[in-house]
Amino acid sequence: MIPESIQHYLRRNGVRFERYWHPHAVSAQELAQALHVSGWRVAKSVIILADRQPWIFVVPAAGTVDLRRVRDILGVHGVRLATEEEFSRHFPDCEVGAEPPFGELYGLPVAVDESLSLTDRLLFRAGSHEEALEMRFQDFATLEWPLVASFIQEQPRQAVGVPQLEMESHAPA
Repeated sequence: MIPESIQHYLRRNGVRFERYWHPHAVSAQELAQALHVSGWRVAKSVIILADRQPWIFVVPAAGTVDLRRVRDILGVHGVRLATEEEFSRHFPDCEVGAEPPFGELYGLPVAVDESLSLTDRLLFRAGSHEEALEMRFQDFATLEWPLVASFIQEQPRQAVGVPQLEMESHAPA
């Protein structure tokens, strides 16, 4: 269930949202599968320590954060993924691994990958592994004032119609 603090935060700020119950899903990609949507439509929160300051980075479920880009964009020296032990205390009312992208509520800065800013609606976890939340991107941006930049790794593209070589190894006889 979405924690009351999140629901109250959204209602207090006049943000309309939809709730979606789904089978237990641990990863954001599992969430996408459970809701029968693309992993590029679901947003996930990735907690990153940038010079020891925790940030919420919001990226498509199918994307991977490029830590080098994050370092360059933020202009910091040290960047790494936070451990569950390091970030769980910031989200006391949420299930670990289901952190919502509401930095204003939890006292953390937020960054959103620009690919998500091009979508009309965001679908993401909101503290629960059995319920997701959807809202307009513009409402999210007005609520959170996130840093918007490109910080996911480029996806390798395979040329269409080009056969892939298979390597065969032979042990000496």
